[in-house]
Amino acid sequence: MASLHPETHDHRPAHVSPELAPLVADLFAKAPPPQRVRLLNGLLRPVGPLALVAIAAGAFASLLPTTRWHVVSASLDDAMRLTAGQVLELARYVEQKSPEAFTQLPELLADSPLWVGSLGGALLLLALRACGRRAG
Repeated sequence: MASLHPETHDHRPAHVSPELAPLVADLFAKAPPPQRVRLLNGLLRPVGPLALVAIAAGAFASLLPTTRWHVVSASLDDAMRLTAGQVLELARYVEQKSPEAFTQLPELLADSPLWVGSLGGALLLLALRACGRRAG
C-alpha cells in the first residue's frame, strides 16, 4: 500500500552522508576570528575567480586579486565581514565542486577548542571521517 505522505520518507541511499555545508557554516559562525580565517581560506582554495563573483551574490568578489590570478587568501577583516549565510553558500559550492577539500578541515581547525568541544564541530568531524572512509 502506498504511503499518503511520501515526503516523510527519506529516499537517500544509506551511504549518503548528511550535508556538510550547514555544519561548516555553523562552525564558522561560532569560531573565534583566527579559526574563521583558517576555515575560510581552506574553503576558498578550490574556488576560481568566476565563482568568487557568483557565490553569495558576489560577497567574495572583493577577494579577487588586482593582479594576475593566484590562490585567494582572506584576511581577518574579510572573515569578520562575511556572514554564516555567505559561508554556507561557499561551503555548498565547494561541497559540489571539490568535496575532497572538506577532508583538510580537521587539520585546519585541530587546535581550536571550539572544534573539539562543540556539537557542530563533533558532527562535522564525524561526517568528514565517514566521507574519508568512503573515498579511501
